[in-house]
Amino acid sequence: MDHDLEELRRVGGILNEAFVLLRSEEKRLAELQPGRGHDNRAGSPQQTLIGVGEMIDGLRRRMDGLALYVGFMTLGLEKQAARERAVLRYTPLSVPSGVNRMARPLGEDTVKAMHLLRELDTFFAGDFADEIDRTLAVPEATYPPADWDAYMKAPQREGAGNADVAP
Repeated sequence: MDHDLEELRRVGGILNEAFVLLRSEEKRLAELQPGRGHDNRAGSPQQTLIGVGEMIDGLRRRMDGLALYVGFMTLGLEKQAARERAVLRYTPLSVPSGVNRMARPLGEDTVKAMHLLRELDTFFAGDFADEIDRTLAVPEATYPPADWDAYMKAPQREGAGNADVAP
């Protein structure tokens, strides 16, 4: 995953722009929320703020990792650079999954940030753009689940179903 400096600038710029948009969204949402509630339902004001906050933290960590990678590369510290480079391929924590906590309709800045981040599909491992598309298409918040028992059993059912399928 050796990227030239122009590619790293592009990635850093997109991450930063999405970060700024989500920070703006967080500020807007915090101003709308009267006090600190304890409503833990998916899509509640509290869960919406948690979701956007988690995405902000995930982007901040990924930007920090990018800066460390470039710094180590520039300083010729190959071992440290290789470690940071390996981590850079992983999608930022809680992005886009933080959207699953958020009330619909999503705020304009959240949607803009997600569309910007789609441009990093080839930078991150996996199907990052598809994950974003699926998350944005969901008509309502899905996390935390109303029925934890069913939620916890769902992966087990999927695993059991896949066990019967020949490779």
